[in-house]
Amino acid sequence: MFSQVPGALLRAILIAMMVATPSLLVPSTGPDTAQIVIVLSILAGFMTFIEYYGEYPSIIEFRFAPPFNRLKFLALSAILIVLSLICRGTTDPTGWTVLFTNMGTALGEAVDFPFSPVRMVVLMMPADADTDLVDLVRTTSGISYTVSIVMMFVFLTLVRLLGWPSRNGAFNVWVNLPLFDPTGGGDVLHRLRRDAGLNIVLGSLLPFLIPAAVRAASDMIGPISIANPQILIWTMTAWAFLPASMLIRGIAMRRIADMIQEKRRRAYAEDALPGSILQRV
Repeated sequence: MFSQVPGALLRAILIAMMVATPSLLVPSTGPDTAQIVIVLSILAGFMTFIEYYGEYPSIIEFRFAPPFNRLKFLALSAILIVLSLICRGTTDPTGWTVLFTNMGTALGEAVDFPFSPVRMVVLMMPADADTDLVDLVRTTSGISYTVSIVMMFVFLTLVRLLGWPSRNGAFNVWVNLPLFDPTGGGDVLHRLRRDAGLNIVLGSLLPFLIPAAVRAASDMIGPISIANPQILIWTMTAWAFLPASMLIRGIAMRRIADMIQEKRRRAYAEDALPGSILQRV
């Protein structure tokens, strides 16, 4: 048990630093916001330590099937760092902030075509929004959406070309899917494919549905301001990362269902052999 402490502690520190990244990099963070972020960082780090200190997971899925969670962590960290540097560049420009801003501007303009998710985010802004703010939203949404798409394609490559997760040894479904109840009723294979399809559909639609829902809420309740750098960073991160995370979860569950089906097919084929029948007799 004590051998798991260094790894759990390292993961907890990395998660806490990731949560605190926007507040550390954006100079306009207020003292009240900084205190809230410190509390959230400590809480996130503590929960991560408890999860990885235990022998069996309770919340985190695919804990024993790397690099599923590592890929998500790297993508989320990249989005937060780049978006924080871009927002920092609006008041304190440096070489790095200018570089990422120019890169984000190019990506935002490239993916800002009719009916694209980035165009939906831009249309979410109020009609009287400042032009600089609209450009900043386009830049940050382009960066976050591009990183999320790259994460999805990297994971798809790991599944299709590198045989994830079978290359890492035996795969335990019940340990890697702690929130999946195998006794919930029905065939496990059918339920895995159903959940996979649901995650893939929601992950594909949410980048379009979230801006539409925000715009509808703004019309009914009032305009939702994302001029604050902290709100902008976390909003664009959640808008791009959460749907992509659901997509790779659906791909992973579909892969697990295919592995179970293949294992069943081999077991049925072995049972059908004459030798296996004689051995039983």
